[in-house]
Amino acid sequence: MAQKTYYLAVDIGASSGRHILGHLENGRLVTEEIHRFPNGLEKKDGEACWDLERLFREIKTGMKKCRDAGKIPVSMGIDTWAVDFVLLDGENRILGNTVGYRDGRTEGMDREVCSVIPKEDLYRRTGIQKQIFNTIYQLMAVKRKHPEYLEQAKTFLMIPDYFHFLLTGKQAVEYTNATTTQLVSPESRGWDRELIGRLGYPVGMFPEILQPGTVLGRLADDIREEVGFDCEVVLPATHDTGSAVLAVPSLEERTMYLSSGTWSLMGVERRKADCSEESRRKNFTNEGGYEYRFRYLKNIMGLWMVQCLKREWPEKYSFGEICAKAEQAGIPSVVNCEDERFLAPESIIREVQEACRESGQQVPQTLAELARVIYRSLALCYRDTAREIEALTGNIYRTLHIVGGGANAEFLNQLTADVSGRTVFAGPTEATAIGNLMVQMLQKKEWENLAQARQCVFDSFEIRRYDPRSK
Repeated sequence: MAQKTYYLAVDIGASSGRHILGHLENGRLVTEEIHRFPNGLEKKDGEACWDLERLFREIKTGMKKCRDAGKIPVSMGIDTWAVDFVLLDGENRILGNTVGYRDGRTEGMDREVCSVIPKEDLYRRTGIQKQIFNTIYQLMAVKRKHPEYLEQAKTFLMIPDYFHFLLTGKQAVEYTNATTTQLVSPESRGWDRELIGRLGYPVGMFPEILQPGTVLGRLADDIREEVGFDCEVVLPATHDTGSAVLAVPSLEERTMYLSSGTWSLMGVERRKADCSEESRRKNFTNEGGYEYRFRYLKNIMGLWMVQCLKREWPEKYSFGEICAKAEQAGIPSVVNCEDERFLAPESIIREVQEACRESGQQVPQTLAELARVIYRSLALCYRDTAREIEALTGNIYRTLHIVGGGANAEFLNQLTADVSGRTVFAGPTEATAIGNLMVQMLQKKEWENLAQARQCVFDSFEIRRYDPRSK
């Protein structure tokens, strides 16, 4: 029997992380979860922070499990959420806390940035959707509240870049995640250093931007000794959505994608950024993708609202049970999923109820009613976003392909098909890890090109179809 060639994707989300091993077998991509661990923000000095030390221990724990299973990867790569970062001093120590994007420190920082560069000009230069937690605003918060950190900072790294640095000793920033800082030019595909200087951020702390598929290096000696093997570290699309979109198996045809998880990222893949004023007003973004594609998308609140509801409701139910209950409820009320009141609510139940009350609609009381309001609201938001995409691109999209954990939400998938009038395909659910693996495997020439890799994904995983039901 031929020896299998393994690749390791470390996919860390805002609520959990996982190590997924992948290999090809009879032309199919086979994946295996080798390690899973929790993640979440923790209060420290009054700020919502990530525990990077614990996360890196989990990264190494998962690597040791590969060794123990006798499945040594030839390469590995890490992806995480976007926008968050570390600042390192001259001795590569982290300056201050690693504050997460849901922390309130960026309140008012958009006005500070706007006083330097108007929002219209900023979008024209970067093509990135304004979100108050973007890196550009987080850095302004550091500048206002801890200017000493910027004075001492020698290196800026985003979260997956920092983990890659700990593994290899090499410092670089990967392109797909770098674009979410709102400090990268879609034309030059590099840092907008003139903009960075105008904002008063140290230009010299931003390292080289590298493309996904770049071999960063091999494991450092101490890491190799600790985990018990050596391998290459290959940069995936380190932004989790960038990896997830790679795993949409039908994107070579005319279709929209929806990366559905904590956030819903809905859009299309394009070769050129749209930095027009109309695009800005519609709140679309042009995030960098593999081979300099652009993920032209809108960031929607997503299943975060259901996650909050699950956590807050006193009786404990699985997501599948909540989805089934919602399907049986009959409440017609809806809310605006893009309202900032749902970004970090003290009580999602209270906020949904108040939003319905304020708009004169029936107020949900039960878990089933609350969940139905959220799912219907998301489906309607997806419908409206699809219409905006068609208007902005001048194209007609008959299908929507959902990947990520939200692909399991059958009630939401069918609702989306019904209200949008489009055929919905759903799967694979572990799209982010699969996209991570795809870049590593493309680097090793397991496939000739991305189209071939996507076809392999379509052939390897369950893809469910939902057609619109007649009304």
